[in-house]
This record gives sequence, C-alpha cells and structure tokens, in this order.
Amino acid sequence: MAGERLTEPAETASVQWLLLVYRIPSEPTRLRAAVWRRLKSLGAVYLQNSAAALPSSDSAERALRRLRHEITEMDGSAVLLSCSALVGGQDVFALFQAARDSEYEEILDKCRDFHAGLEKEYAAEHFTYGELEENEVELVKLRNWFGKVKARDVFGAPAEAATREAVEACDKALEAYAARVYVEAEGQ
Repeated sequence: MAGERLTEPAETASVQWLLLVYRIPSEPTRLRAAVWRRLKSLGAVYLQNSAAALPSSDSAERALRRLRHEITEMDGSAVLLSCSALVGGQDVFALFQAARDSEYEEILDKCRDFHAGLEKEYAAEHFTYGELEENEVELVKLRNWFGKVKARDVFGAPAEAATREAVEACDKALEAYAARVYVEAEGQ
C-alpha cells in the first residue's frame, strides 16, 4: 500500500474497501491468532467478528487473496469482497484512522522511552560504543516500525506528523549522544 495514498479522505463515500469475511475452526486457537496477526499487520480493521476491511489497493488485494487461500487450507472458509459503504462509510473511515492513530501512539510511547533511556545514560555518565550501538539498534527499530505504519496509513491519520517529528527527535538525540561518546572515547 506504500505510495498508494488516497487524495480525498473527506469523501469517504467514494472509498472502495476490500472486505474479508471468514470462518475458522475453533481449534486449534493458534489458527485464529495467526489470521488476526496477519490482518493487523496489513492494517485491516474489524467491522465485526471475522469481518475485516482494508482500503482497496492492488497490494491489499494480493495480501488478502493470499490470506483467504491460507484460511481455506486451515479448513476454514472465506470470501473477499470489493465494496463501498452505502451508509456508515464515515464510521469505517474513522475506525481505520483510529487504528492508525493507535499505532502511532505506541510509537510515540517508545520514542519517550528512547529519550528516557538516553537521559539515563547521561545521568550515569555512561558513554560507550556498546551503549551507542544498542541505542542505534533501537532507533532503527523505531524507524522501521514508523515506516510500516506509515505505509498502511493511506488516508494520512492525524497523529502521523507528531510521530514523524518524534522519530526525527530521537535521531537528533542519538546524534548528540554519539558526539558525546566520541568525545569521551578520544579523552581516554
């Protein structure tokens, strides 16, 4: 879905949706969990139990077709529909936006944790290459996570800008910490 940003999110009546309606055997429960995780990773929102929607795109359709095939191989059943909302489109749109904002909020929490971790290193005067490397790994995880959520955010959820700025602030904070690590390393 990356690069397939829709241009008029306010006109939700014209949004085309892909709707996956499925049924999976109740046992083993890991099958249900696997489908739920896959739909969540795609950015789908549940309209009700076993009915998940995604904004229509070629990549979303391919992913849902693959998932439908996997569900049928689990001895389940699934139908994939292409549709638009006759009424209630605003509700589906709002649900999709809320799901993205929730994901962005999780990233914002991790950004706060990232800064707190750096502050702890400063307070302990712990300026080592090992700590720098650990923090670089955490920043890469944050960037990748943000990239995945942004790719699913086809309507431009409200929290995207604040999250982008928070990730950029983490980048700047790490640069400042790295500079201090280099100064301390040269001073030894």
